[in-house]
Amino acid sequence: MSKVIINGSDLTIIDVVNVARNGYKVEISKEVVDQINLSRSIVDEFVDNKKVVYGITTGFGKFSDVLISKEDSRDLQRNLIVSHSCGVGDPFEEDIARAIMLLRANALVKGFSGIRLSTIEKLIEVLNSGVVPQIPEKGSLGASGDLAPLSHMVLVLLGEGEAIYKGQMLTGKEALDKAGISPIHLTSKEGLALINGTQVMTAVGTLAVYDAYMAVKLADISASMTLEALNGITDAFDKRIHEVRPHKGQLDTAENLLKITKNSGLTSRQGEIRVQDAYSLRCLPQIHGASKDALNYVIDKINIEINSVTDNPIIIPDAKVAISGGNFHGQPMALAFDFLGIALSEIANSSERRIERLVNPSLSGLPAFLTPKGGLHSGFMIAQYSAASLVSENKVLAHPASVDSIPSSANQEDHVSMGTIASRKARDIIFNAMNVIAIELLASTQAIDFGDPSKLGEGTKITYNIIRENVEKWVDDRPMYKDINTVFELVKNHVIVDSVENAIGQLKL
Repeated sequence: MSKVIINGSDLTIIDVVNVARNGYKVEISKEVVDQINLSRSIVDEFVDNKKVVYGITTGFGKFSDVLISKEDSRDLQRNLIVSHSCGVGDPFEEDIARAIMLLRANALVKGFSGIRLSTIEKLIEVLNSGVVPQIPEKGSLGASGDLAPLSHMVLVLLGEGEAIYKGQMLTGKEALDKAGISPIHLTSKEGLALINGTQVMTAVGTLAVYDAYMAVKLADISASMTLEALNGITDAFDKRIHEVRPHKGQLDTAENLLKITKNSGLTSRQGEIRVQDAYSLRCLPQIHGASKDALNYVIDKINIEINSVTDNPIIIPDAKVAISGGNFHGQPMALAFDFLGIALSEIANSSERRIERLVNPSLSGLPAFLTPKGGLHSGFMIAQYSAASLVSENKVLAHPASVDSIPSSANQEDHVSMGTIASRKARDIIFNAMNVIAIELLASTQAIDFGDPSKLGEGTKITYNIIRENVEKWVDDRPMYKDINTVFELVKNHVIVDSVENAIGQLKL
């Protein structure tokens, strides 16, 4: 059976996708067990010796100066979870909930959190069983970690809250009972260790960045389709002009476009039909390339974060100390996820401008709105409206969440990241961008049908054939949302990207 073995140090984005979406099981590496147990023994020593350590023998946040007895430590941890379960709104999708559990477990197995091995094993048992905690989307400030949403995750481990099991909504206790799992009883430090981290924002962002990775590749393909439909000029992608401004994304995009349109009989050279194309075609390497560079920055940050310790206090086993710091603060990810949203918003923005060029007869030389029966039929008129609406929404969503902060916990937590809001907005922007790209693919395929599809390039020909195998040529008006949804599924499931890459080789990012 496919599985991912976690040790806290080498989890990858693909591992997260496989566990979250493809049902991979999770195991703890044997190499980290001693470190986990050593860290736990130090916490027990603190409690036995009544040493004043934040969150272990004290209250939380503003209550950090309130001492807690050994006898009350279990109640303290449960009270933390139930009182912090303040999330609101719709629950996260199941893949995000599974990613959250995986990332929290991976942080804990590094052995700097002081949690019992058995508690981590319980979290993984729930994940592997298919029990999916219902975690509300809203309520995290992204500093002191994702306290509210992670508390909803832990509620299910306690036999409380709600969860989905085998497609059925149940109470946490019912879900655990059906899965044959006993609830857990937390002890000192454990509630804090389970909820004091950035795993919610990082889970949302990790799955979003994977989708963005595929969407940006697809944007090169959809742009190539439009380029050929409009007899675009390929001189603008000549390697020599990009080498004198050598941004990696720009160079990679220019190479991709030439690769996708290789052997095309529809593209042109400068001066043959026109001297220059509009920016949405001519500047594709610069526009898409900048977004790719941003995406790679975000990927680097995620690779660090998914293998980091982000709770507080952090146990340093070698020195037998607990240091209270701020690794739970989501600022490094908040900025990254805001950047991700901006980058994909621009991908959609340029795609919509190409859709407009396709449907506008004064710009394309093609029948108005790509219908052979203009007037009686509207063709792609309102498809461009929908794309424009999505792009406009993205512009609102792209306003950075990370520039805002509202103090909390009686001003003890006086700067927060809003990183979870940033990650959710980036996810929504990517969804919108994928729909805009789907509309461009539909429109460019229709435009190509007014010419000679047999002259398409090596990558665009494959794309055209996939679209036409799933969507009929537009002749008479029909409900277009069905066609958009069909192509969106092809986009979402990577059918086009995988098929093109299998034929012409990997596209660069």
